[in-house]
Amino acid sequence: MPIYEYNCPKCKCKFEQLRPLSKSGDDSGCPKCNTPSKRAISKFVSRAKDDLSMLNHMPSSGGGSSCSSCSSSSCSSCGK
Repeated sequence: MPIYEYNCPKCKCKFEQLRPLSKSGDDSGCPKCNTPSKRAISKFVSRAKDDLSMLNHMPSSGGGSSCSSCSSSSCSSCGK
């Protein structure tokens, strides 16, 4: 089930609600004042394909490399 964000028009409370997709357009009662509240526009992060490919060449926090072609702690040493 997706989590939806809501803004209360009365007390200005911002809250999240876990709801089935079939109720995605329905208002939700504010947990503080029980006022019917409309869904807010949620923020999200989007990454380009090039950004994700860089993750394969970043050293892990535990030392060593996440690159499968070497065991160096720095990807600059293997040229990738």
